Amino acid sequence: MMHRSVSHSSPRRPAARLAASITGAFLLAGCASFSPDGGMTPVATFADVTLGKEVAVLRTDAETRVARGEVERLLKRPITADAAVQIALLNNRGLQAAYNELGLAEAGMVGASLPPNPTIALSRMAGSGEVEIERKIVANILSLVTLPARAEIASQRFRQAQLRAMAETMRTASEARRAFVRATGARAKATVLAQAQTASATALQLTKRMGESGAINKLDQAREQVFHADIAGQLAVARRAVDSDREQLVRALGLWGGDLNFKLAALPPLPVRARAQPAVEVDAIRRRIDLQIARIEVETLAKSYGLTQATRFVNLLEVAGISKTTRGDGDSVTERGVEVEFQIPLFDFGEVRAREAEQRYQMAINRLVEKAVNVRSEARNAYRSYRAAYDIAAHYQREVLPLRKIISDEMLLRYNAMQIDVFALLTESRQRLAANAAAIDARRDFWLADADLMLAVSGAGGSAGGSPGGAPSSSTIAIAGEAAGH
Repeated sequence: MMHRSVSHSSPRRPAARLAASITGAFLLAGCASFSPDGGMTPVATFADVTLGKEVAVLRTDAETRVARGEVERLLKRPITADAAVQIALLNNRGLQAAYNELGLAEAGMVGASLPPNPTIALSRMAGSGEVEIERKIVANILSLVTLPARAEIASQRFRQAQLRAMAETMRTASEARRAFVRATGARAKATVLAQAQTASATALQLTKRMGESGAINKLDQAREQVFHADIAGQLAVARRAVDSDREQLVRALGLWGGDLNFKLAALPPLPVRARAQPAVEVDAIRRRIDLQIARIEVETLAKSYGLTQATRFVNLLEVAGISKTTRGDGDSVTERGVEVEFQIPLFDFGEVRAREAEQRYQMAINRLVEKAVNVRSEARNAYRSYRAAYDIAAHYQREVLPLRKIISDEMLLRYNAMQIDVFALLTESRQRLAANAAAIDARRDFWLADADLMLAVSGAGGSAGGSPGGAPSSSTIAIAGEAAGH
């Protein structure tokens, strides 16, 4: 139901004066503007502090050329893990799309901070020798009154968009680092299997010659043949993994065309000691981006709920300045007044909107508490996986591989002294290759766990891979198992 009231004022207080006052208020309130950097300064600071890398928004041809020059410079040398991250942050178009979303969010913030435009209406009616001209300017007073609260809510939404851009930056960097680790790990694993295939081919040729002379039975010949065939199959799978993981890295870095001829550095060595992080839960609660977004959501809904309560009974309030001129028989009569229009809450008292706002607020609180619990658990689990992966990799590097070298050297001395036959030497060689393959897997899993830990503490959580530090790979088991058969 609509209610209107019209009052007439004297010519000394024209409606145009009221219209000018309302328009001035609108113009005065509409002072929001776009930032020079498009809101990217917090994102760039986050990338510099957390990752030690630079980010860029490619809006112009000049900015694109600068970023492209840096990418080309990095591609001229073998790509390291840090170089892969930097290339991804400058060249990944999916990340640029996320930055475009930040620009859209800023546009939304500026738009929400501006008052609604006034509406001007002009009508002319003629008949019976009279001409009636009515001029009206309408302003939404409710929108103007609630403008500060709406502007503050829009600002918080923009802050959430900045945090989402930071989370996407972190995710892109983590994906590039993980892809690099997998690609270099697959290449190192394929190299070990190629060495195992060479050793098995040598043993197979020797077995054939000894079989022809009757020095070895058919069972041992069959064992050598099946071992060589199994290694060949594993090497084919490993080479396919090299190609697949390299393509995954290509996608993470956003490369194509002539850029695909890049070279990769070696899998990074194990650090001297693991990172100590006794307050990992506290760090995650303080730094996790998705948790910050959830906190802002609760604050925003709280303000929105207060705004809903304040306007629950008045959802339309407009003031119109009216000027009407009637002309007839050579006379002209001008009437001026003000029209106020609002809804009477006869059926809907705003309880539906208030209840919806309250439930959304309570839901956001529960989601925030749930996320805080999950963040603590994810941080603990990520650090435990990181520490376990480091201990396993360090065990292979400091214990297993040195002992395998000692055994290999001693077996070679005994072979030269004719104390053991060639098959015992080949068996030891296979076992050493199996240990090297397991050590590569362990080192790869450590660096994957390291990327997961950074994402669990500083990013938005989640992991693109499986649990690190798990069981040895199938190829490692196969090498060791077949070697034990001799």
